[in-house]
Order: sequence, then C-alpha cells, then structure tokens
Amino acid sequence: MESQTIVEALLLGMIEGMTEFIPVSSTGHILLAGHFLGFHSTGKAFEILIQLGAILAILSVYFHRLWQMLVDLPRDRVTRHFVLGILVAFLPAAVIGALGHGFIKTVLFESPRLICVMLIIGGLVLLWVDRFKPKPLYHDVERFPLRLYLQIGLFQCLSLIPGTSRSGSTIVGALLLGVDKRAAAEF
Repeated sequence: MESQTIVEALLLGMIEGMTEFIPVSSTGHILLAGHFLGFHSTGKAFEILIQLGAILAILSVYFHRLWQMLVDLPRDRVTRHFVLGILVAFLPAAVIGALGHGFIKTVLFESPRLICVMLIIGGLVLLWVDRFKPKPLYHDVERFPLRLYLQIGLFQCLSLIPGTSRSGSTIVGALLLGVDKRAAAEF
C-alpha cells in the first residue's frame, strides 16, 4: 500500500470515527474530505471496511442487548413486536434506495455542493427540533405502534440524500412524531 493511500485511509478513518456516532452524516464528511483533499475514489472495499468498523463498534456496545433479543424472540411478544417494527422502519429506505440507486450514486453523490447544503440544513433542523419539539407521547422504543415505526422509516429516507445523517433524520422524525428524546436517540 502506498504511503499516500495509507494517509488517506487514516484521515478518512478518523473522520468516520469522529462522525459515526453523532447525528451528522459520516458519509457526507468522508465524501467532502475526499473531494477537497483530492483523494481518488477509495473503492468499494475501503467503503465496506470503514463501515464494517462502525458496525463492529455498535455490535460491541449493544452485544448483550442484541443477544438477549435473539434469545427472547421466539417467546416474548414485546421483542417480536420490536423486531417487526425495526423491519417496518427499514423497508421505506430499502425500497426507495433500491429503486433510486442509480440516480443517488451517479447524480447526488457527485455533488459536493449538495452535501455541504444538506450538512448545514441537517444541523439547523436538529437545533430547531430540539428547541420546538412537541410534547412526548411515546417513551418505550420497543412498544411503538407499527404505524410510528413506518413513519420514522419514512423520515430515514431523507438520509438517502448525501450529507443527510441517517441517525439525524431518524431523531428529527421521531421527535416530530412525539417520541421522547431518549427513545428517539435509542431508535
């Protein structure tokens, strides 16, 4: 591996690590860094590897809870409802992402200006919603109505636009739909 490639990987890895667990678009920041620093396309293998690191970090933090859910799934109604809710929330972005993949990758991801605008809009929306959110109606992420999981999933579709945070769009959507802050962040 060339020294320039190692430096690129280290810088992009640091950006991913600093942005993955806060409600800003880690992918947007990586794309902008690559654009402004003149990095060549990192390739699919690097993109997968850097996301794998984030996934492993999440699994290490939530391992016990995920394992307990897996154990409880066959016999616990609340766990089954929650897993179904997660699947329902996942579907809108999966369908829209699959249908619009070509446009998203070839048009939207090629626009650093769009990424910058979406990062700014996302930050402003987070600040606004935090200040003016409705009174919470839902507090337990495992017991949301299925309709609410679907509505939050529709908000997640915004994250298909580069520069829009998946966690940010989820938190904003959940707060606007009456989920309390802790449950919105947990979801």
